[in-house]
Amino acid sequence: MDCFLLDVDNTLLDNDAVIDDLRRHLAEHGIDSAIYYPVPLHLQDCFADLGHRRGDFPASEDAAARTLALPIYPEITPAQQDHVIERVEAFHG
Repeated sequence: MDCFLLDVDNTLLDNDAVIDDLRRHLAEHGIDSAIYYPVPLHLQDCFADLGHRRGDFPASEDAAARTLALPIYPEITPAQQDHVIERVEAFHG
């Protein structure tokens, strides 16, 4: 899935339950979404030898917790883009 990242303020994606609900809502309307990096890079096993701990990069940790990838690709039509936007707005209410 090609994507763009949806990074929104804390009031929309402020916890895992909200993210899960948004993903479910989008799926019900035929829209793929993904969480590409649920664990920030500095906390991944492959970088453990660098010795970083939770809290060392708070912005990275915050972004990992609140960033959702949505579909976008060269062939996406304006109508499809509008559909994604409308569904996100409908979820937010």
